[in-house]
Amino acid sequence: MRPRLCAIILFFMCYVSPVLCQRHSEPPQDMNQPMGEDEARARITHDMEKKAAKERVAALKNDTDKLLKLSVELKAYVDKSDENVLSLDVIKKAEEIEKLAKSVKDKMKGPN
Repeated sequence: MRPRLCAIILFFMCYVSPVLCQRHSEPPQDMNQPMGEDEARARITHDMEKKAAKERVAALKNDTDKLLKLSVELKAYVDKSDENVLSLDVIKKAEEIEKLAKSVKDKMKGPN
């Protein structure tokens, strides 16, 4: 080979190719870092919202089951009483139903 061609190839291999490889292999961190953080933050927020919604629906189902049970119990107490006697248990059950119904209503509105 010619000495001049060998010198050009050697120069290219030693100085130019590492610079070119470095520029193409590493993306700028400033541009990619915040976008990755934003995506991760958005994904975490979305997952937390989904989990909260599932928990809220489960709590609503549980509370409505309790409401049904209390309503049946209240109906039984009212059926046992007559026009002259209103049991204290009837009033307590009605208050318990009222509180639970308000709780269900608030949960249905969501976390606003």
